[in-house]
Amino acid sequence: MVYTRKNLLYRLNERYLAVLHHLEGRTNREIARMIKRKEKTISGYIRSYHEGGINALALGHSPGKPHRLSDEQEQILAETIATKRPVDVGIEAKYTWTLKLAMLFVEREFRKMFTERGMSKLLHRLGFSYTKATYTLESADPDEQETFRNKTFPALKKSL
Repeated sequence: MVYTRKNLLYRLNERYLAVLHHLEGRTNREIARMIKRKEKTISGYIRSYHEGGINALALGHSPGKPHRLSDEQEQILAETIATKRPVDVGIEAKYTWTLKLAMLFVEREFRKMFTERGMSKLLHRLGFSYTKATYTLESADPDEQETFRNKTFPALKKSL
């Protein structure tokens, strides 16, 4: 998490306040209710204080939640999406990967569940970006397509 100055001061004050209430004899449960944090969080603040003093309450880097897939699994996913079609790995789909197909692949191969948003974030972190699929009508008349590209479409663009 990136802390703003205001957020940083608020969170630091919260930690100091928890320790103050602890030193006044309140239980961790009471403190948790008062400052609207989980009891486990309060216990962590108190433990940090007892182990390292007031300076141990300072906010450091927050690494965030651990990744669901190992580095190796992420590499396999990235290589599969980049070099293979869904049908090549046994998933019934004609040509392109979608979030749902990637979720299906991960669930099947690694036994891990993702939401669409979670898969989207994972793929973005792995360097993939979303592009909307475009289709060409196979049965369209090539002469009519050429007329549209060269005459109709340019005229439409000028009128806008």
